[in-house]
Amino acid sequence: MSKKKLIAGNWKMNGSIAANDALVRAVIAGMAGADCTVAVCVPAPYLAQLQILRHCCALLLGAQDVSQHEQGAYTGEVSAAMLKEFGVRFCIVGHSERRQHHGEADAVVADKARLVLAHGITPIVCVGETLAERQAGRTGEVVKRQLAAVIHTNGHCISEIAVAYEPVWAIGTGQTATPEQAQQVHALLRAQLQAASGHADRVNILYGGSMNAATAASLLVQPDIDGGLIGGASLKAQDFLQIIGAAQTARA
Repeated sequence: MSKKKLIAGNWKMNGSIAANDALVRAVIAGMAGADCTVAVCVPAPYLAQLQILRHCCALLLGAQDVSQHEQGAYTGEVSAAMLKEFGVRFCIVGHSERRQHHGEADAVVADKARLVLAHGITPIVCVGETLAERQAGRTGEVVKRQLAAVIHTNGHCISEIAVAYEPVWAIGTGQTATPEQAQQVHALLRAQLQAASGHADRVNILYGGSMNAATAASLLVQPDIDGGLIGGASLKAQDFLQIIGAAQTARA
């Protein structure tokens, strides 16, 4: 039996107390009996609201970012230890929007992965190329460099991470890599992880480039696509549930 697919919703900077409650209730009701791992990565202020997820259901709690520091005078930052206290099970690190808008370098992403691993949280390490990099034929070079930094810092436990391939040109644009394009990069990442750990089969490699209800099924049947990091579609219960359903079908 293959490992379970992982479907992680990334709410980005969206949500309200009322909308969150309605969305989570609908997702929980619709995913009863789901045979895949499902998480929602929510803005930090809503971690307290969603403490119910720690005790009552199969929907797991995730965070969207973490500080690269353990503690101290870092106003506005949230530490891995704080996330652990709130029952966070997954944490996105190195999302392209963090790399682009906050200047996060590969080494910073690697340190963030190290800290969440140390607190028993699974980092979802994001890698991906821009349109210019793809057009220049540099996709493999870019994603391997980004992942190599994380492997270098966390080599002893690299099989405990998750990876999300998110082609930057396909995020928020409505464009999606073809299943063949995505599979090619996922296979490259799998080989890199295998060379580093010998246990690449344990690592969920997710596709994170605007996967939606219409494209999920054709992506999730690819041999090296183990799930999805879902943006906009995770804010609509019916769309998110359709992707969860596609993940179950692909694994069957």
